[in-house]
Amino acid sequence: MEKFSVLLSVYARETAEYFDLALRSIFEQTVVPDEVILVKDGPLTPTLDAVIDRYVAQYSILCVVSLSQNVGLGAALNEGLKHCSYELVARMDSDDICVLDRFEQQLAVWGEHPEFDVIGGWIDEFITNPDCPESVRQLPETQDKIRSFFCSRSPLNHVSVMFRRSKVLAAGGYQSFYLLEDYWLWGRMLAAGARFYNIPAVLVHVRGGQAMAARRGGWKYAKSEIRLQRKFLQLGLINGRVFWKNVAVRFTVRMMPNVLRAFVYQKLLRK
Repeated sequence: MEKFSVLLSVYARETAEYFDLALRSIFEQTVVPDEVILVKDGPLTPTLDAVIDRYVAQYSILCVVSLSQNVGLGAALNEGLKHCSYELVARMDSDDICVLDRFEQQLAVWGEHPEFDVIGGWIDEFITNPDCPESVRQLPETQDKIRSFFCSRSPLNHVSVMFRRSKVLAAGGYQSFYLLEDYWLWGRMLAAGARFYNIPAVLVHVRGGQAMAARRGGWKYAKSEIRLQRKFLQLGLINGRVFWKNVAVRFTVRMMPNVLRAFVYQKLLRK
């Protein structure tokens, strides 16, 4: 199997218990990564640092990159990419949980289809128990369907992807785009001709609920959405009709009360 890196970032507001579970789900995979690049996005709490120290002492493949100040997810991931030794890089978030054979599944697909540039999968969302998910975010499997889906929503679950480092860097890497760094990256990669694929199975358990919905609302997020849709229009990824439809729908969702937005995410946009 081809060697690969795992890339994740952690910052001070994360919960140490969730962070520990996320790291454990990486190191207990059926196929263990060849290296794990962990970016400390600014100073952390003592409890988070204690988790890192414990894993560093136990796993030599864990490399910690420390940033002197918080720079945000996009910039932190770009810094981490510089330290990734391998062409294949799997993304992970610091509070989610990989299914036991996530990497094995992705590498198996790559073994049969080396032409793919990004391989993602489904996620399920839970509140307290990952064994009892509230919803599943299923995404289209093949390139044509992914390209069509892109016009209305992000076609990849960022936390689930494994990608070719060279293709991400060729598209300009991660760029600052408030809470939409991944969607903006997928757009630039699609415009450059990248090939995407989604495994039709859950690869990651993600923490959802009203707390997640709250992070996806507000005027600042709405403005970021409109700006992103304008970028897609300029790249020719969407047309004017789709642009105005997306702006209307997304602005409405971002300005909803958190409880209502949580309902939309869990009941209308998930299965």
